[in-house]
Amino acid sequence: MDQPVPAGRSGAEGRVRRIVGVVATLIATTLAVGVSQGWGRADQTADRSAAVPSTAAPAPAAVTPTAPVVLNGTDDAFIQLLIPMNEGALALIDHLDTRPTAGSDPSLRALLGDVRQAHQTELRDLRGILAAGNVPESNIHEGHQMPGMVTATSLAELRAAPDAEVPSRAAALLRAHLAQTVVLCRGEQTAGGSPELKALAARIQQARTAELSALDGQPGAPRAD
Repeated sequence: MDQPVPAGRSGAEGRVRRIVGVVATLIATTLAVGVSQGWGRADQTADRSAAVPSTAAPAPAAVTPTAPVVLNGTDDAFIQLLIPMNEGALALIDHLDTRPTAGSDPSLRALLGDVRQAHQTELRDLRGILAAGNVPESNIHEGHQMPGMVTATSLAELRAAPDAEVPSRAAALLRAHLAQTVVLCRGEQTAGGSPELKALAARIQQARTAELSALDGQPGAPRAD
């Protein structure tokens, strides 16, 4: 069982090492549970066939905890990974605002606006829970090629790409980010310890499912296998 995250300075190094290990466990646990529950093409089809608006709905705003919360290793790993992932996605959307061909479709602009709003709300809520747990924020994955993370390298490649290639490349980056977040949210709900964070992860997963379905409706958007 994961132990509560130490908030003191003396536990910082051990907490960082534990986060690195728990991130892998978080994803592995999700995949194991997914196999046992039969996740796959049937679930993906069901998700897409559900009634979803033409643009992704922002995640409902969570109330920032006013009382202390207890975070275990999985909770800490989830937050410390999802914050830079969301920040990378926001940087991607900001770049697309500067590319005329990427934002020419009104439905795509609406989708990107919804994703931006949802991600900004999630960052506020994630940091609120982190603060309520008295745990410092630390981006231990900076410079790493983590699945689903929009990195400085991928953004540089997108900036250098011809305008005609930007929509499809950006859609692929966004889909990878949204899909990986669903994996992480499932893992948090399976192995997390904080009821507040598990509830937030459920809301984020619901938002990501809607965002993925809306992205599938965009012309030329890559779909999951």
